[in-house]
Amino acid sequence: MGCRGGIGAIFKRFKPHLLMVFAQFGYTFLYFLSEASFKHGMNPHVYVTYRHLVAGVVMFPFAYFLEKKTRPKLTLALFLEISVLSLFMVSLTLNMYFTSLRYTSPTFVATIVNTIASLTFLMAVLLRLESLDWNTRGMAKVVGTLISLAGVMVMTLYRGHVFKNLGDALIHIQGSTTIHENWIKGSILTVSSCITWALSYIMQAITLKKYPAHISLTTWMSFVGGAQSAVFTACIVHEPKAWAVGFNIDLLNILYCGIVVSGLIYYIQLWCNEEKGPVFIPMFYPLSTIFVAIIAYFVLGEKLSTGSILGGVIIIIGLYLLLWGKEGDHVHQMKSQEPSSLSCEEPKEGTHDKSIHLGGEGDNLKTSLEV
Repeated sequence: MGCRGGIGAIFKRFKPHLLMVFAQFGYTFLYFLSEASFKHGMNPHVYVTYRHLVAGVVMFPFAYFLEKKTRPKLTLALFLEISVLSLFMVSLTLNMYFTSLRYTSPTFVATIVNTIASLTFLMAVLLRLESLDWNTRGMAKVVGTLISLAGVMVMTLYRGHVFKNLGDALIHIQGSTTIHENWIKGSILTVSSCITWALSYIMQAITLKKYPAHISLTTWMSFVGGAQSAVFTACIVHEPKAWAVGFNIDLLNILYCGIVVSGLIYYIQLWCNEEKGPVFIPMFYPLSTIFVAIIAYFVLGEKLSTGSILGGVIIIIGLYLLLWGKEGDHVHQMKSQEPSSLSCEEPKEGTHDKSIHLGGEGDNLKTSLEV
């Protein structure tokens, strides 16, 4: 077996894929915890603020001790760049995103979020962060992007037949009846958040080249984004009781999303962004769409429409065409590295490896002569 073979090499190649599957599974619970918390009365802007401040506090000791010697110096220009990244990744995007969840549904939001992959791909191509060769895999990227966008249009504009639930919901989320009453407003907020979300992945790729400390960058984004959200929330929320959190679903939502999503999953995304590029991360969003739809229909009793199912299937087909085309970049990279892998191969017939050891006892100097 060659030096590149074995289970270890396979795991190393697909490690980013496995981590992103885990991330989407973690995102699934975010949708339902957030919806339950908002129905309970939690203000989404207060939630975004608390969630990221919790993430910053949890991630700070890991960033301080684990990256103390490898963390680059933080200059004023770099801090301003991180502040802009935090605006797009945290405060602006998530305030629009979770407000839209109040007016639509978890299934709708999780499906529309799939457009981030297409938007990120288009932005990456325009900024030359993503290669686009006009071969079979290159065309798959373009066709996949167009198909996924068409799926979003189908899901947004076409409702169709509504399927009834097979039985009673296993879990009932109690709360305000004003949720899901303004689909137009919710749709606009969802699409706007997707655009700024896609911009954040492009900015991540740029910032990581200057500040490749993943845990520290996650911590900075959490603190800065939480502070930005706090200022915004203070300007529009004037009731002090809105900031109060008891030992209920609100606290559970804040802790889970702060530690798991804004902490662990953000760190995973930064690592995958550096390894595979900004387009790779949102490619896996269709998985959360599937997880959310299954739980919403069978567990929470949420209804599904023909438009939602058809649009979701179209989006998933388009995005995995894009994923297949993206894998062509990995194949091209492996081929470009083939000449450097000759050192791992057995010597060819007719080639002799002779070694001359120089020096006395304790001298490990070794000169290799190949004839």
